[in-house]
Amino acid sequence: MAENVIIELATNALDYDDLRDKLNFTNCGCIVSFIGITRGQDEGEAVIRLEFDAWQDSLEKVLRELAEQAISRFMVLGIAMSHRIGSVAPEEPIVAIHVGAAHRAEGFAACSWLIDELKSQAPLWKKEVKSSGESWKAGLG
Repeated sequence: MAENVIIELATNALDYDDLRDKLNFTNCGCIVSFIGITRGQDEGEAVIRLEFDAWQDSLEKVLRELAEQAISRFMVLGIAMSHRIGSVAPEEPIVAIHVGAAHRAEGFAACSWLIDELKSQAPLWKKEVKSSGESWKAGLG
């Protein structure tokens, strides 16, 4: 198990700065971060909120495995990831990924790979609530 991996599930506000500060950045030359937020509009209609449901025990395990794979594959030095569960209003953070790396190329590659893999592998379900009604969305789009 990789030592410099932080995985959190946020049931309330996701504090991406606090998450980043938990990583050890010894020997890092960069921090690459991705913060995904709820859009206020979708297809021209106002989004009231998104609701995320997850198989929480499995989600934490999947995120940790992805982080460990990224460390091995991209030779980065640390990863912190957090995902919201529950209701997320427009402009609030849904997901945060921080990658500490010696060099920016590896950091960007790992961060991009992580969000793509999270979207395809994480046991998460998203319901979009708009003024016209609710609908479950495939993936995390």
